[in-house]
Amino acid sequence: MNNNQTMKIRMEAYDHEILDKYALEIVEAVTKTGAMVSGPVPLPTRVERYTVLRSPHIDKKSREQFEIRTHKRLIYIYDATQKAVEELTELMMPAGVEIRIKA
Repeated sequence: MNNNQTMKIRMEAYDHEILDKYALEIVEAVTKTGAMVSGPVPLPTRVERYTVLRSPHIDKKSREQFEIRTHKRLIYIYDATQKAVEELTELMMPAGVEIRIKA
């Protein structure tokens, strides 16, 4: 991996507290290696709403609504070295957090 390498890490999760905690762990691990970090930048939350009938037979007007919120964060790493990449691979990823890394 060359010096002056830029990495983009995009994280998604349903629980914003776990997402923020893990984003902070990534930032701390990468800054120890001397790389420049920008973020975590909160991206717009995707809200999916579902409406369900409470009773399938009589009460058509009685409905229940559910929603799922997907929280997103973006982290940029500038001047990433091989040591920074090794630190990222050694981190334990919690369940429920999806990570996409683009170099």
